Amino acid sequence: MRTAANITLKQSMSLIFLGTIALVLFGLSYFPFLVETWYSTLWYPKLGQIMRQITAKLSFSLGDFGYVLLAIYLIVNIIRFFIQVAGGQFSKDWLILAGYKTLRFSLKLYIFFKLLWGLNYDREGIASQLYLKPKSYTVEDVSNLTNQLIDSLNANRKLIPDSILPLPSIEKIKAEAIDNYAKVSKDYAFLIYKNQSVKASLFSEVGDYVGFTGYFNPFSGEAQLRTDIPRVLIPYVCSHEMAHQLGYASESEANFVGYLAASKSANAYTRYSMYLELFSYAQSEEIFQYGRSKDFKAFDSILKQNRIRLDTLVKKERKEIREFFRKRRKSVAPAFNNLYDQYLKLNAQEKGIESYDQVIGWLIAYKKKYGKI
Repeated sequence: MRTAANITLKQSMSLIFLGTIALVLFGLSYFPFLVETWYSTLWYPKLGQIMRQITAKLSFSLGDFGYVLLAIYLIVNIIRFFIQVAGGQFSKDWLILAGYKTLRFSLKLYIFFKLLWGLNYDREGIASQLYLKPKSYTVEDVSNLTNQLIDSLNANRKLIPDSILPLPSIEKIKAEAIDNYAKVSKDYAFLIYKNQSVKASLFSEVGDYVGFTGYFNPFSGEAQLRTDIPRVLIPYVCSHEMAHQLGYASESEANFVGYLAASKSANAYTRYSMYLELFSYAQSEEIFQYGRSKDFKAFDSILKQNRIRLDTLVKKERKEIREFFRKRRKSVAPAFNNLYDQYLKLNAQEKGIESYDQVIGWLIAYKKKYGKI
């Protein structure tokens, strides 16, 4: 038996089956306790370790290779579409069949994404595990945190003897990140990290157009690092991406878990990398808070105060980092940022790209509960 568009009953039932699974997985977003209990802390840790164990044996990024194949597949099909349209094959039946194939592919992709990692967007997460309740914070809270981060930045920069920052190898950075997770897991057993699979991205130069410094591939379990950025940024980026590998999908949570791990480092360079990033988030939030209150005099004053308090070398290195990204940034980067922003919002991160900055709320809550940063 066939439908009017030449689609068999078997194909129709297959589509209904896939759609039902997709709806069930989507519905789980309303049951974070269930996701946390049965997926994020039971099923996913085992799956993640297996995926990393397999991909760790490969010298190249399997996930990046998969992205290349997917891009080729999409390009070929787009070209085929235009050829068929030009050849007059653009009939109603053909259009329905093409729509069926596109929907089937999209449903399969969504199901694999959610099962392999994406359900972690719907978990209770680090808040439940650390018994933290990030609440709304005041301008004073943010300013106090910013000042503390400035002190930490200055102190750790002074522990690095040379005026020019060292350039540790990527392998050394990854090895230390694993050691840091081993240390933090003694306090928080749920942060045990096994089977390292962190690779250099095959698309580092694409970062100039897309605007990433690292990313996680949910289909292979690999973490990718952009290796052409200023080296001092990589230790914290590595910790952040490893947090994604452990099942912390939210960008704010990955930032916070990355902080928990990197803060255990005995290496001032790694801690400096962490504090550089966190200070940027804190100052950005501080500026936003003062700007929102329209207290422009205080706004000006706080920026000047931060500049005065920062160590000379810290200011120099922050300027070099800004210049690096300013020179390399391509005009299409904002468009890709908007796409990623929409992706984050579709995955329960209401603030989109701004959700990276939400780590400030976690840090303030953590500081209030444990009295340290």
